[in-house]
Amino acid sequence: MESTDVQNFEHLEELRRRIIKISFMFILSFVAALIFVQDIYHWLVRDLDGKLAILGPSDILWVYMIISSVFAIAVTIPVAAYQTWLFVKPALTKEESRITLSFIPGLFILFIAGISFGYFVLFPTVLGFLTNLSAGQFELMFTADKYFRFMLHLSLPFGFLFEMPLVVMFLTRLGILNPMKLAKARKISYFVLIIISILITPPDFISDILVIVPLLLLYELSVTISRFVYKKKIASDASM
Repeated sequence: MESTDVQNFEHLEELRRRIIKISFMFILSFVAALIFVQDIYHWLVRDLDGKLAILGPSDILWVYMIISSVFAIAVTIPVAAYQTWLFVKPALTKEESRITLSFIPGLFILFIAGISFGYFVLFPTVLGFLTNLSAGQFELMFTADKYFRFMLHLSLPFGFLFEMPLVVMFLTRLGILNPMKLAKARKISYFVLIIISILITPPDFISDILVIVPLLLLYELSVTISRFVYKKKIASDASM
């Protein structure tokens, strides 16, 4: 019993050290982003005609904090993944450990790709559509708070959702998932993805469609990747 308590304490202590290292990287990245946040801000609003309005002195502070936080999250993701790998490594086989480590760079790349898709493709498309709806009828004024909330809702979730194929590939390599399970769960998965799309987009039909379609394509891509990895895994196991 005492040996079990000691082991549990050591695991908790190890987990605490990993969390501290992840938190330190987030804070360091956050502070670094704050130093250059005005330059980042001007780049993000470079295509706007005129300046964004603020309704109070705290609005611009909130915007700067959000910009810095997104930057810090992007930088921290590979560090968090690596620290998590170090924590669970003793419980993995040598092959599982190698496979897990090889997926870490992909997490960062796909996160950036997802945010880029949301910012460069989805955000201007939805913003342009909604702006055209008000053309000639209303005087349109963007506030910094609402503009960046809108941008955040259409960009940040895709950073995580774009990692779906990589996660599916990883779980298939470990034998936890397979294409048959994914195909069987297609209906419920579609339903969940549609709900996510509705929650992260503005309340209009066009925005929902523009988000739903990429997510469903991502799921089908994940199924295809899982099928390829599963066949390769079966062939590898058979040759051993």
